Amino acid sequence: MEATRKEVEDKYDKKKPFSMVNPKRPFLNRKWTTLDRRNAAGILFLHVLGLFAPFHYNWPAFWVAFTLYFTTGVLGITLSYHRNLAHRSFKLPKWLEYSFAYLGVQAFQGDPIDWVSTHRYHHQFVDTERDPHSPLEGFWFSHVTWMFDSYGLTNKIYPKYVEDFEERDAKRTLSRNWFVGFLKYGRPKNVEDLQKQGFYRFLRKTYLLHPIALAMVLYGFGGLPFVVWGMGVRLICVLHAAFFVNSACHIWGYRKWNTNDLSKNNWVIGLVSCGEGWHNNHHAFEYSARHGIQWWEFDFTWWVILLLQALGLATDVKLPSQRHMQKLAIQDKITSP
Repeated sequence: MEATRKEVEDKYDKKKPFSMVNPKRPFLNRKWTTLDRRNAAGILFLHVLGLFAPFHYNWPAFWVAFTLYFTTGVLGITLSYHRNLAHRSFKLPKWLEYSFAYLGVQAFQGDPIDWVSTHRYHHQFVDTERDPHSPLEGFWFSHVTWMFDSYGLTNKIYPKYVEDFEERDAKRTLSRNWFVGFLKYGRPKNVEDLQKQGFYRFLRKTYLLHPIALAMVLYGFGGLPFVVWGMGVRLICVLHAAFFVNSACHIWGYRKWNTNDLSKNNWVIGLVSCGEGWHNNHHAFEYSARHGIQWWEFDFTWWVILLLQALGLATDVKLPSQRHMQKLAIQDKITSP
């Protein structure tokens, strides 16, 4: 039976008490696993690849990067991974849900199962000692280096797996399949809705193969310029747009809603991420398909959802009620950017 609007709103009113966390140990002194080194090497490679952009520029390569930024970043991550899969803010026909999720795989942010699991844990433990990427452990930790801390993530989220994690890492048996791109060890307990679907299990097992295949296709059509711009430049932009939501949107901006965490609305991130920067709005109304609640809060992803709804493809589109907004509203509070 579908939950009523009041049941959904009441569920997200039940926030865990906010608590500070201890500073993270120094970046270089943490325990680095095989997974961490592999993920760090992948991110570093993309940034090195991006350095060649001025020497391999042409207009077709630019438009390939721009088009892929929209399809993989907006349709794949913000619309599919985030609003559709992680929060179930609306429903799509399975063929369209799977198509958008596949675009998300090409954004190099993990497979749908791992991404959705991590994001749901972020909301469950936001800005506490168990938050996977809280800025209370440092700006750079919340921005990117949390991705290279699989031991810490496992200890936060699946503490019972830590000993087995250490043992398997020492024996180099953590991942026999190099095409799996997971960031933490242990079977997620909060994403059974995706785990029971064969399509998402397939993407998890073959995750890294898909960006590699795309790079080969781009090279075949446009040579090195298409690879440099379509993979390097495009992925750098897509990744940091998402990273800044995790970091900057918990540090700089304004708050309109009492969410008992550090989430803030940041108009700069709202623009570059096509609506994800209205983060205080999102943490207040996690179930909402619309993040830019005010008319001037640019939310391009919401416009896409409206289009899909008009075409009869998006259904059960969830929005916050006036009652819920009045309940969480606080006086505008601006912090310096």
